[in-house]
Amino acid sequence: MSKLVKDVMMQDYKDRLGEYEDAMVVSLRGVAANDNNAIRSRLAKKDISVTVVRNKLFLQAFEGSKLTELAPVLSGSNAMVYGAESVVEVAREIVDIVKEFPDLELKGAVLDGTLFEGESGCEALSKFPTRDEAIAQDVTLILGPGRKLLGAVKGPGSTVAGLIKAIETKLEDGETISKVG
Repeated sequence: MSKLVKDVMMQDYKDRLGEYEDAMVVSLRGVAANDNNAIRSRLAKKDISVTVVRNKLFLQAFEGSKLTELAPVLSGSNAMVYGAESVVEVAREIVDIVKEFPDLELKGAVLDGTLFEGESGCEALSKFPTRDEAIAQDVTLILGPGRKLLGAVKGPGSTVAGLIKAIETKLEDGETISKVG
């Protein structure tokens, strides 16, 4: 392959994956053509892209980026799977697809420069919270003590308010209030 063709391919990889620092590597070898199309269309509906790559050119194109952490799993025929909100969503979808198409091989994924190797790594990554889920968990942790404090302050206050309302109702009805004591 000529240097010009290699440069064009590397530029294509950069154009497709340039904004992504996280991706997943799968092998489509052994997957039937119709199944391959079904997998790709299912992923496309979730804004997830699949790009078959040449390993050495891919590593050269992304030299110095977090995607180079995928080097240990880049052997043989590979495809990069990327997109959606995060690689966690990609991993969830791919792990779900593997149940239907067992010939799809999970090779690994990278999240924030950390390599999740093999099928077990990809399954572990799929159990991580997405960015939105992590934010929701953080907000819950932050607001939890405040809610408890509000409940503790509000509880006795509502009891006193209830007593005052009962006294007011009795006085409006003309009843006398006996002294407790």
